[in-house]
Amino acid sequence: MTSDDIPDQKLPGAEEVSEAEGPARPHVLTRERLMSNSLDEMVRAAFGCRLLSPEERARSLQETLERRPSGPVWLFGYGSLIWNPTIHYMESRFARVEGWQRAFCLSTPVGRGTPEKPGLVLALDEGGACEGIAFRIAEDVLQQELSLIWRREMLTGAYIPHWLALHDAEGHVFGHGIAFTVNREGPQYADLEEAEVVHCLATASGQLGSAAEYLFQTHEGLRRLSIQDPLIDHLAKLVLAARNGS
Repeated sequence: MTSDDIPDQKLPGAEEVSEAEGPARPHVLTRERLMSNSLDEMVRAAFGCRLLSPEERARSLQETLERRPSGPVWLFGYGSLIWNPTIHYMESRFARVEGWQRAFCLSTPVGRGTPEKPGLVLALDEGGACEGIAFRIAEDVLQQELSLIWRREMLTGAYIPHWLALHDAEGHVFGHGIAFTVNREGPQYADLEEAEVVHCLATASGQLGSAAEYLFQTHEGLRRLSIQDPLIDHLAKLVLAARNGS
C-alpha cells in the first residue's frame, strides 16, 4: 500500500494528534526534567547497566568538542529537536546536510515505547540528504547547553555525534553542526520493512507519549518550516489510517 491508496485525510498537527488520541499533551520532556536527571532514572529502568554513566557522557562531549571545526557551534535538529529543542540558542535557521537521511531506524523500549512493545524514533542514517533546522549556541553557555543535549540524546550510545557541514537553501555551506547519527552496530538499530515501521508507530507508547504523536509532531514541525519530507508525509498518512482502522 502507498499513501496514494489512502483517501485524503486531515493529518494531525501539534495541537491535534488524532481523534483517537485527542489533543496533544504539553511536552513532558522539558529542560527542567533534563536538569533534574529524572530522564536518567526513567531510562535506567529499561536499560540497566547499558546506560552510559555521567562520566562516559562527559567524555563523549569532550571528545566531540575536541574535533570542533572553526566557527560557531551549531546543533542540527531533524526530529524532536525541531519542535522541542529544550536548549537556549542564539539563532535558528534552515539547514541541509548531505550523506545522511532522516529514518525511523532507532528502536526504543522507553519514552515512546516499553520493553514489551518498543517504539521507534528518528535518527540520521547513511545515504541521501536531510533538511532540518540548525541552532547556534552561544560560547558562554556552550558547555552547559551541550551537556543538556548529551543528557537527552547520549543516554545509551545509540547515537554517534558527528560534525556535519550545514548548507543553506542555496546550497552554500554556512557552518558545521553537531548531528546525532544512528549507531548501526548498536542493539537499538532497527532496519525494518515499511509495514513493521507503520505498525510500531501506530501502536507503541511510553512515558513520554506515543510513537504516533512523535511522528505527527515532527510532521507538523517540518510543515511549519516549509520543509517537505516525502518519507514523513507518507508515514504520517499510513499511521493515521492504521490508527483510524482504515
